[in-house]
Amino acid sequence: MDENRKSGFVSIIGRPNVGKSTLLNTMLGEKIAIVSKKPQTTRTSITGILTEGDIQYIFTDTPGIHKPRTRLGDYMVKSAYSSVSGADVVLFVVEADTKPSPTELGIIDNLKNRGLPVYLIINKIDAKSKEKLGQTILDYSPLMEFTDVIPVSALKNEGVDIILSEISRHFTEPRFFFPEDMITDQPERMIAAEVIREKILRLTDDEIPHGTAVTIEEFTEKKDLISIRAEIFCEKPSHKGIIIGKNGETIKKIGTFAREDLEEFFGCRVYIDLWVKVKKNWRDSVSAARNFGYTDD
Repeated sequence: MDENRKSGFVSIIGRPNVGKSTLLNTMLGEKIAIVSKKPQTTRTSITGILTEGDIQYIFTDTPGIHKPRTRLGDYMVKSAYSSVSGADVVLFVVEADTKPSPTELGIIDNLKNRGLPVYLIINKIDAKSKEKLGQTILDYSPLMEFTDVIPVSALKNEGVDIILSEISRHFTEPRFFFPEDMITDQPERMIAAEVIREKILRLTDDEIPHGTAVTIEEFTEKKDLISIRAEIFCEKPSHKGIIIGKNGETIKKIGTFAREDLEEFFGCRVYIDLWVKVKKNWRDSVSAARNFGYTDD
């Protein structure tokens, strides 16, 4: 065991669409969490691993905290808060030029009594003025005793190095939990399913709510080719038609864009075969949600 090594677990928390997944990807220098302009993109806690010299950062990107309206929503919020329980450091991400909403106030109440170092990360500063950034700091600072306030632009990689430098001061575990070249503990099937779901969110408009789930039915690896057969589930027959698109154009684009991302991630050729099925109201079905991998276990 190298006595100079140290590790720490870092939970990234905040409401939907404040840039938590973009921040994680930027810190890692690799895309492992899907990104979309639509809120509630992240559904499960995703672990990203960064090893720099003698320090190993173990990040957990969590689903956005929101008022749940479905069983899936309940699972997402529980998943986010449970990740904080095992953390050494919390990154509470908010967006510049937004006042604390009831959601942020609820997160702060949850964090206050945990005895953890909590950094307030003010994201998207590239799109806001210094005056608006200053007002955001003034709005949040009295709400709890943050360890520090760090303004960043996760999209443009501004200030992210400061986060890494600051939070490592709180790491005390004298070992590495993962191999130095490992960037995530997510199974390859899950990564493939999430990349496909990201393309659905990007290529379909607001007619498609977050009622889609992706399961990987086959994942076959050969020397220089990965073959994937995936099933896309939606809640209404009309949504199935939108996902497929006229003459199958939309489903072709979903497959093409997903294949490009996965080939870059896996470093080999990828073949994707996509099928679309309807499972009505699956987000309110405990058994269906479990089948799609959303479980409290």
